[in-house]
Amino acid sequence: MTKILLLSDTHSYIDDAILKHVKNADEVWHAGDIGALKVTDAIKALKPIRAVYGNIDDAEIRTEFPEHNRFMCEGVDVWMTHIGGYPGAYNMRVREAIKLNPPRLFICGHSHILKVMPDKKLNLIHMNPGAVGKHGFHKVRTMLRFTIDGKKIDNLEVIEFKSPS
Repeated sequence: MTKILLLSDTHSYIDDAILKHVKNADEVWHAGDIGALKVTDAIKALKPIRAVYGNIDDAEIRTEFPEHNRFMCEGVDVWMTHIGGYPGAYNMRVREAIKLNPPRLFICGHSHILKVMPDKKLNLIHMNPGAVGKHGFHKVRTMLRFTIDGKKIDNLEVIEFKSPS
């Protein structure tokens, strides 16, 4: 069983409250708009990280992390990208590829809106952890925590922090 912490849209923000949850995960996945490598460096100092760059990320971050990250976690095919859209309205950058070869778990960020929903047509689960950084229009900072056990995605929890100031 692998304990995952999924976050996005840090926009250069990392603090002890976030890092406390990092310590309890086996892996951390960051769905883009990292903002500064100090964020991923702080996470890497504690746990393995898989990440993608987002639309605000500079050349340095884009050199370290890809636009799309497709990988297996135990028995689950995962595709993570920053701008991905939602079931029925996928972004044109991924629309055809996701239809031709859908993953089991499709993760994106960008919207700053936490959503977890099934795509029954493609038989996948879509996750967007919202935004955990303090920059943006969101009222609540959020992350997701879940487990992958073989082919099973389970124990999904929303982690909320007080609104940005």
